[in-house]
Amino acid sequence: MSRKYYSITMLIVSVVLTISLWFATTAVVPSLVLLYEFSETRISMFTSAMQLGFVIGTLISAFLGLADIFDPRRFFFISSLTAASINYSLLFVHPTSDWVLLARLGIGVCMAGVYPVGIKIAATWAEKDLGWLVGILIAAMAFGSAVPHLFNAFTFLDWRKTIAFASFTAILGSLVINAVKLGPRSKLTATFSPKIALISFKDPALRLANFGYLGHMWELYAMWTWIGVFLDLSFRLVNTFEEPIITARLVTFLVIGVGGALGCILGGYIADRLGRTAFLIGTMVTSGLCTLTVGFLFGGNPYLLTIICFIWGISIVADSAQFSSSITELAPLDHVGTMLTMQTCCGFLLTLISVHMVPIMVTWCGWEKAFMFLAIGPFLGAVAISRLRVRPEAQKLANGRR
Repeated sequence: MSRKYYSITMLIVSVVLTISLWFATTAVVPSLVLLYEFSETRISMFTSAMQLGFVIGTLISAFLGLADIFDPRRFFFISSLTAASINYSLLFVHPTSDWVLLARLGIGVCMAGVYPVGIKIAATWAEKDLGWLVGILIAAMAFGSAVPHLFNAFTFLDWRKTIAFASFTAILGSLVINAVKLGPRSKLTATFSPKIALISFKDPALRLANFGYLGHMWELYAMWTWIGVFLDLSFRLVNTFEEPIITARLVTFLVIGVGGALGCILGGYIADRLGRTAFLIGTMVTSGLCTLTVGFLFGGNPYLLTIICFIWGISIVADSAQFSSSITELAPLDHVGTMLTMQTCCGFLLTLISVHMVPIMVTWCGWEKAFMFLAIGPFLGAVAISRLRVRPEAQKLANGRR
């Protein structure tokens, strides 16, 4: 195995093992609801605390330029090990304790040293396959995010085992990252300036790419947060399955983990060959249409619902890696880490709104129409990318394949 593919393989393993912390608490929500009768607001706070922590972490990282000043592997190692330790502390407190929310906030801060930093490491090995490389990495993140749902399906109500499992895998991930080598495109920044982070929205091409990403993020994490609850309630209504709770968890893993990974890997391959912006527009329109239609199947045919959700799971995250690839191609080489960090910071800040709006919409119009408002994100994102497509800077994307 070449040095490049060895490093990418080790990076993928590390990311899969570490990123499970992100949805560890979300995955056990159905169990916690049954045991402690949590409100929908409390459920939203499990995710939003994580998102807020990530925003804080990425803001600090972006304005200090940490992802470009320090060796990204050491940054990743310290961040993942710290996050695992904080997550492990959840085993020693009651689930209704406010420490749970503070711990999720702290884990989110640490994830700022994992998610965008992992993308930067992958980009150092890119030649003419940037979209595919980043696609594989985002696929690993999607799969790793869904692993707690799979593990939770077989531990039923024992939420502690899922939390312990996520902490253990994250510790392993922090160790594996030390086996990764940086590629020839690696470049550290010797100086620090907070103004560098603002380039993300001052440069017209970067601004449009970021606007497209914001539309994508408006939809993504709201769907990932609530799809498990949506499927669980829907499957219980139809009484088709003997164990609707377990079935819902398995389908949630299928949608987020398998569908997401498949979309990212195939998406990277297609975008590198057919064009970055063309692929982004197509996937955002597809996911937007799924958002508008999936609610009509709530409480209906579970097999058809699973198919639509699987298509949604593929299309909603297939474009994620291509937004990261676009920023990598459009940004100055010595500031790629900061540009990626700034992009993810703004995107996750937006998710704080959309994640909390879903239960409000459920109360207002029911699950049948609760997801519809999310469609505005991918549709407006497609408009932004259409404008980027006609700009001269778009020639930098996918080796001239806009």
